[in-house]
Parts: sequence; structure tokens; C-alpha cells
Amino acid sequence: MDASLAANRNQAVAGALFDELVRAGVRHVCVCPGSRSAPLAAAAAGTPGLRVFSLLDERCAGFFALGLAKATRLPAAVVCTSGTAVANLLPAAVEASHARVPLLLLTADRPPELRGWGAPQTIDQLGIFGPCVRLFVEAPLPEPSGAGLRHARALAARAVAAASGRPPGPVHLNLPVREPLEPAPGPADGLAALSLDDPDAARGRAERPWLRAEAAPAAPAPGALARLAARLRSTPKGVIAAGPLDADPALAAAAARLARLAGWPLLAEPTSQLRRGAHIGEGPLLGAYDAFLRDAGFAAAHAPDCVLRLGAPLTGKPFARWLERHPRAELWLADPDGGFGDPTHRAVEVLRADPGLLCEGLCQVLARTPDVPSAERRPSPWLQDFLEAERRSRRALASALAAEKALLSPRLVVELADALPEAATLFVSNSLPVRDLDGFLPVGRRSLRVLCNRGANGIDGIVSSALGASAAGARPLVLLTGDLAFLHDLGGLLAARRHGLDAALVVVNNDGGGIFSHLPVAAWGEAVGFEALFTTPHGLDLSHAARLFGATHDRVTGWEELRAALARALAGGLHLLEVPVDREADLAHHHALWRAVSEALAAPGETP
Repeated sequence: MDASLAANRNQAVAGALFDELVRAGVRHVCVCPGSRSAPLAAAAAGTPGLRVFSLLDERCAGFFALGLAKATRLPAAVVCTSGTAVANLLPAAVEASHARVPLLLLTADRPPELRGWGAPQTIDQLGIFGPCVRLFVEAPLPEPSGAGLRHARALAARAVAAASGRPPGPVHLNLPVREPLEPAPGPADGLAALSLDDPDAARGRAERPWLRAEAAPAAPAPGALARLAARLRSTPKGVIAAGPLDADPALAAAAARLARLAGWPLLAEPTSQLRRGAHIGEGPLLGAYDAFLRDAGFAAAHAPDCVLRLGAPLTGKPFARWLERHPRAELWLADPDGGFGDPTHRAVEVLRADPGLLCEGLCQVLARTPDVPSAERRPSPWLQDFLEAERRSRRALASALAAEKALLSPRLVVELADALPEAATLFVSNSLPVRDLDGFLPVGRRSLRVLCNRGANGIDGIVSSALGASAAGARPLVLLTGDLAFLHDLGGLLAARRHGLDAALVVVNNDGGGIFSHLPVAAWGEAVGFEALFTTPHGLDLSHAARLFGATHDRVTGWEELRAALARALAGGLHLLEVPVDREADLAHHHALWRAVSEALAAPGETP
């Protein structure tokens, strides 16, 4: 840190904290304006190796940092002042906790003597994020000593270790400071004076962090690996299901090979990062299961004996309902953090193992099994049924979608898949967009990273999260969102304008919450105030939002217009692509697609 900014104890301690955060691997910090947080903001700005983003709204800043951390897989930090500013970080903290995203929440606070005495902009910040955080520390007031600087450095290292540990998640450091908040000199407080007391504490340890805490990879326990391998060998009617994941890229190939060796279908949702990429073709990977598991005949006739789930629970309901139909199926969960992500309470074993290491270990065991090669050459009738269902479903969907001329959300997913180049990032909103992506994104070899806030599954902060990913270098980046989620985080667009970020924001505008038309409550209509209370039409012209924040705007009227607008948007800049969709027609189209799949499954020929 610049010595001119470390003229007093507040600046010196804050400088040591941020210097050590960088040494521990933090590369991005979001700073919100405020007086009490001035020492933290100045220290962040003066720390080499740290990219600072200024955001006006703490809620947007929290989700922006979440997007940074998702894209980089490294902890990102947020700095805010005291008072209600801190409370605005709660939604992002909840999402980071449930999604296991490393996030550092650095909140300035008043000194103890001002708390509870009516001082302005003062609330009880201690433990404000409750059980969401992996670590909460109320830091001591900065003191002009080597001990104070050593504590700041050790605290930074501990915070990063806790945020990146098992499980990763948010960490809250509450940092009280007394005036002066500006870098005004104080007697015997400056960095030069502290250097005489403890040079290492003042300057840091040369070329290495103050404290290193390595997180060991979660290798599967030998006993658990042997038990699961025996189950795979002895069970022809099994399924591997991959839910939301953002694991090591090597997982995709290992999971595909495991499915091939076991003779089990691999059901991969887009947010698992397994549905698209160079590994396609290495194993029986399926992407149309959301459609064919809706078919009552197929679902009833195919009872699994065992299911191995990688990642969080799958997004769509058809898979969950299929398992409910067959209560005797064993459910095994692979979770490096030993989490109990099983709302059905059906799991027989939780494997505390990294999914990639687990799949690789199982492949090694199965490859040594004498009968595996013959099983690879001749798929079992069980696997053949799933492969045939996938083939028929994909053919029926492709035909129906190609014939649809109106702007409707299922074909929009296919158009995006065709337009996005290799290694693009697609950030998708919760509610209907992520379900459409799950239902209609084709399997393909062109890699695509799919990010989504699937921790708490809320629609808030989606614009800010996507822009945070763009700021971290995830380009080209496309956000697929509904109109309500877009409006919910409209203020997040300011970050794109202030920091010159590139993003294509594809907004499905059905003038309200289209997801509710798919839910049972829709059948009750105006008896429950369905239109006003659930679909909540807004009637807004989104072009005004684009002009306000300096984005180009295209309200497309056909598929050719969409393709042209996407091509322009992917070239760079901030673009808002509005896709007007008739809500009722879209609902009818979804049902027609599912009927087409059921008809294809029932067609004469080999029975799936």
C-alpha cells in the first residue's frame, strides 16, 4: 500500500488486511460508497494486484461479487459502510451460502462506544448474516502495533481459507473504526513507525502469504468407493444424474466414461457443465430426459434400482417425480462437503468426495472388472431403452421446434445454442428460463459454461451476477432471463455502464411471471387473483431501460431478427435483446412439445 495512504492506524491496518487478501488469492473487490468504510476503500484502491469495482447499491454489489467469484472460482470481496448498507448484502450472502460460492463481506462499523446510543447509521451488525456465513469475526479496533498488523494479516488469510474451504461460502468480517476516517497523519501511527516495531507485520512476508491453509481434495474413502463400485457392477438398471455443478472440467469426461463402463445412462442438466463439450460421445449422455420422463408409460415401465447423483438436486420436476414413482430405488449422493441435499429423504449413502475424483476412482475399479468390456460393446436392454427414448425425443422436439414460427421460449433456447461460440458463458435466470434450458438445450460438442444462482433459486440479483461474471473475463457472455427477474435487478445495469462491461441480455418478455401459468395455482384463476397477484403484468417498455443505462436495444419480431441481433451483441458492448412472448401461447406450446414426445415414444418400432 502507498505509504502516503497509511498515515494512521486505520489506514495501516486496512492496508495490511488487503495486502494479505491479495497474497491469499483475492483478485477482485466491489466497493460501495460510504464514510465509515473510507479506510477500507482507500486501502483497496491502493493495493497492487487488486481490481476494484465501484458500485452504488450494496445489494447489486453483493451479487456482482457473486458473479465474479462464480466465473473465477476464487473468493471476491465486498466493502460497504455501516448501517442498513450491511443488511442489503443478505440476499447475496444467502445465495453464496447455498450455492457454495466463496465471498468475503467486509463491513465497516462504528466503534463499540457508539453502538446502542442512537448514533446515526448504526445497527447491530454482529452475526447479522446468521448461519449463512462460514466464519464471522468481529475485528478489534485498529491499533498502532506490530501485533495489530499481524492480526490483520492472519485474519485475511483465515477469511480466505474459510471462504474457500469445505464447504466454500461467504465469510463476514465486521471491521469497526474510530475517526479519523481519512488518511490524516496520526502521531506514531503511520506505516513508517510500525515498520520499526515489526517490519514483517508492516510489509508482509516477502514472496509468500502470511499464513497458508491448503484445502485438500476430497478423495473418496476406500470403503465407500468399494461399496459403490460393487453396486454398479451388480445393478444393470441404474442411472447417473448430474445436477447443478461447477466442478473441475475433467469431471465431464470422467462421468461420461463411468456411464459407459457401468452401462447406465447419464442424465445431465445444463448447469452440471456436462451437457455440452468435447466429452460428448464418450458415454451414454442424455439431455432430453425432462421430456421423456414426463411420459407416464415410459416412467412407469422403467424402474431404476440405483441412482447416483452428482451435484445438487436436479432442476426439473419430472426426474424427482420419476423417483417418487419408484420408492425402492437406492439414491447415492456424491458431495465433497458431505451435504444432505436430499429433500425426499431417500438417500442411502452420502459420499463425501469430489465428483470428479469419485468418477475417476470408480472408472479405475470397473475397468479392472472382467465383464465390463463386453458390457461396453453390447448395451443392456435398460440402456438401449434410454438411448432410444433420447433419440426419439430429440427428433420429435427438433421437428416441432423447427416448425414453430412464433417467438416462443423453447425455440429461443435452441437458437441461443446455435449462436453461442465455443467456450461462451450463458448465465441463466431461475424460474422459467432455467427450466426451458433444461428441457430444450441440445447435447452438443461445442463447449458452453452455464452459470445460474441455483443455491437458493431466487430471481434476485441476476443482472448483477451476470455482469460480475463478465467483469471477471467470462466472454462472450449472454444472460437469458425473464422480464420480472430483469426488472427486479434493473439497477445492476449501472455497473455495466460505469465499468464498460460487455454482455448480451436476452430478456423473455411475457409481461409477467410466466412460470406461474405452469403451476397448479393457475387453474384457480381469478378466485385467487391469479393475474394481479401471480403473473403481475407490468406493461413496461424496456427500451427506456436500455437508453437509461447506455445499452443498445432490439425488440425482435422474428427468428431472423434474433439471429442478427445476437450476432451484433456477441461482437461486444452492452445489448438488450427483448423477445416478446405470448404467455398463453407459450404454455400451450410447451404442452404440445411434451405430447409430441409421448407420441414419438409410442410410435411403432422398437419399444423404448
